[in-house]
Amino acid sequence: MTKGYHDKTRQVLRISGADRQSFLQGLVTNDVEKLKDGVVYAALLSAQGKYLFDFFLRAEGDAVLLDVEATRAPALAQRLAMYRLRANVQIEADDRPVWRGIGDLPEGAVPDPRHAAMGWRLYGEAPDMPTLPEDHFEALRVEHMIPGPELVENETYILEAGFERLNGVDFRKGCYVGQEITARMKHKTELKKGLKRVEITGSAPDFGTAITVNGKPAGTLYTVIGSHGLAHLRFDRAGGDMQAGAATLRAI
Repeated sequence: MTKGYHDKTRQVLRISGADRQSFLQGLVTNDVEKLKDGVVYAALLSAQGKYLFDFFLRAEGDAVLLDVEATRAPALAQRLAMYRLRANVQIEADDRPVWRGIGDLPEGAVPDPRHAAMGWRLYGEAPDMPTLPEDHFEALRVEHMIPGPELVENETYILEAGFERLNGVDFRKGCYVGQEITARMKHKTELKKGLKRVEITGSAPDFGTAITVNGKPAGTLYTVIGSHGLAHLRFDRAGGDMQAGAATLRAI
């Protein structure tokens, strides 16, 4: 059965102008040419290759719709405007609602490109359907290691957050902001840290609690749903029991 809800935590930006695709292609981590096949998940990085924003892109006529966390939309619009220079590009807020859901795709909806479990997204008014609880995707996000608040501005490296697995980065598209460092992490180094799912025994610690092993730093615990959570871990210290507050953690 198709179910959905209006996700009021999201904002659409409309990117228009003759240079819109080449403009975005030189900035974001994924290949904008893929818009001809559907929605694209991507990020904007700093020059140092660290996460700044993540979002979905969808072509619509003579524009590209950008679906981003609502609280970050003004900062992203400002950042994009900074890069615009002489490009024929206009950036404006779009007031259409963002819907998320599961089941058969309503007309105009698109599958979430990160993982099939994350259902569909729709931009605009949705047809009548049963309401899906707004927290429906949180447990699925933890189960499938899909970062949300675990992405820390100017700190997270997207490969450590699983962007390759989530179809959020393209290594053949050419240059974009932060590309050199991202490519080096892919081809010349082995990741020593990253996002992992953990099983929690004991009282769940607060979001952002430090994780230790024998008193040594091992990472940070983020979202917790029931007895499972998402953590950013040092892989060399994640092989056995770990501590976060009064709880014991084990990577799974």
